Amino acid sequence: MGRADLQLHSDLGDGLSSIEQILDSAERMSLDVIALTDHDDIRGAFALRDLAARRGSPVEIVTGIEITTRSGHLLGLWIEDEIPIFCPLPEALRRIHAAGGLAIVPHPLSFLTFSVGERALRALLAHADPKRMVDGIETRNPSWAGRVRASRTLWLNTNVLKAAETGSSDAHHASLVGTCWTEFPGRTGADLRQAIADRSTTAKGREWSVREHLDRAALQQWRSMVRDPIKQARRRMSRRS
Repeated sequence: MGRADLQLHSDLGDGLSSIEQILDSAERMSLDVIALTDHDDIRGAFALRDLAARRGSPVEIVTGIEITTRSGHLLGLWIEDEIPIFCPLPEALRRIHAAGGLAIVPHPLSFLTFSVGERALRALLAHADPKRMVDGIETRNPSWAGRVRASRTLWLNTNVLKAAETGSSDAHHASLVGTCWTEFPGRTGADLRQAIADRSTTAKGREWSVREHLDRAALQQWRSMVRDPIKQARRRMSRRS
């Protein structure tokens, strides 16, 4: 069985570790596949993929991004371009699938971070459009934000959504890479994609300790709440000019 960590953040976004440190940790944890998913910025994922190729890493890199939709955060994996920030959730899903990617809901239903809620997920089912459906849902996340509605998420997915289960560390610094993961038959990114399609993935991992939660939390929150939004706003303005 392969292991994949599908939600990681680098210091190119609101994380605290470099892509080199993230890859080092992924190799130490014997992960097979990882995805770098900085908020609304795909450039780090490309840089990590190039780094892994240059050093012949055994870890396969999936390009990804954590998209800020109007309904909450959404992971777009296996895509090569960014999705417009604050677009409606169904439109973000359509764009991800049109680009050949897969869509995963991170930390679903959580009220401790900006998350897609149950009403938004049920609304997708009402339209019954496969291009506007999620492919997977994160049923295991080691953070408080990811765990607060975990039991409801698992019930909702088992009985209503029936998407692929995923686990991700949501690590914002390298020491937490691989604390939760997605287990799948095979070892490669292609195997992982097929397992998501087949709904044969399993979410695994452990919870973070209080110390792990608090480690450099103030700095990470400052990056997330202040530095990154300013940086993103400047980037959008430069694109328009």
